[in-house]
Amino acid sequence: MILGTLSRYFLKRYALTVFWFVIGVAAIIFLIDFSEVSGRFSDNEGSSLAGVFLLTLSRLPALLQQTIPFISLFAGITTLIALNRRSELVVARAAGISVWQFMMPFLTGAFLLGIACVVILNPLAALGQKRASEMEAAWRDSSKPASNTSVPWMRQITGSDDAIIGANSVLENGTLLMQAVFIHFDTQGRIILRQDARTAKLQNGYWLLNDVIETRDGEVPARKPSAQVRTNLKKEFVQERLAQPETVAFYDLSQKISVARSFGVSTKMLETQFHSLLSLPFLLVAMTLIAATVSLKFSRFNQSRSVILGGIISGFVLYVATVLVKAFGSSGVVPPFVATWVPVIVAMALGATILLHQEDG
Repeated sequence: MILGTLSRYFLKRYALTVFWFVIGVAAIIFLIDFSEVSGRFSDNEGSSLAGVFLLTLSRLPALLQQTIPFISLFAGITTLIALNRRSELVVARAAGISVWQFMMPFLTGAFLLGIACVVILNPLAALGQKRASEMEAAWRDSSKPASNTSVPWMRQITGSDDAIIGANSVLENGTLLMQAVFIHFDTQGRIILRQDARTAKLQNGYWLLNDVIETRDGEVPARKPSAQVRTNLKKEFVQERLAQPETVAFYDLSQKISVARSFGVSTKMLETQFHSLLSLPFLLVAMTLIAATVSLKFSRFNQSRSVILGGIISGFVLYVATVLVKAFGSSGVVPPFVATWVPVIVAMALGATILLHQEDG
């Protein structure tokens, strides 16, 4: 009875701390991003104050998602230090409750926070990323480069036409290219035609180019309102080829991976994103264990600043390691499962080992 009441109390304290951290971090992110976006599009005729506000709001879930591990770390440190200063943890220890028993509510809270991020925040972030990309593409001046520089080039061979296709940004799951470039080659591999289009929309059997500038060797560039380029690419293939993992919700990742495999498209990035989201709750548990190793020592007034700084640095190193190894997994250097799970498991084991050494000798 006592343990159940105490666990609910600790969980409530942790949840309130996380809530206020989320509100505070979200407000800071929004203000900084709003300033950056408004400055970037201040000279654009298509933008407005309300539009910049909506664009910033659309980008907020994706940016907030990246800070969740640090929110979990700082919330754990803050809550445990506050309980220590009020001698509540001392009373719990005196009542015969072990560190693992009163830490369980915090670990449970961190795990639930991770699940909430995966099933609620991630779909909002994916939807917001798509919406933000559409708004930016609509406002972007043709003379300015897009912010998305990770769009791959594609090659298509349709009959005697050999062409390479690129774009500054991709919308509508890859079927709409913004600031598209089509470079055509002859049978000898020489460039015979370059087409620069404001947009290129994939239709059944052809690309529909709008506001096109065609450039041929030795000729003056010619502008056309529209043009068609034959293609044998299917919409499903292009969607999987150009899909960005950050714009795919957690619920759709498994299906995306299966479809991409059926087309022979590399799924390393999608698999890494999928396992990264699956391991997120355990990453937050590892962050909470790190917080516990630097916050459980009793101090009535001043907690050791060096110890707390060490915990923050340890959490930062863990986060950097997960991001770095995730990049290896996306590129295929390391299997996606290994890239996402090994750092989390190692961090949990180290945190538990340090806590065992501190509390149980």
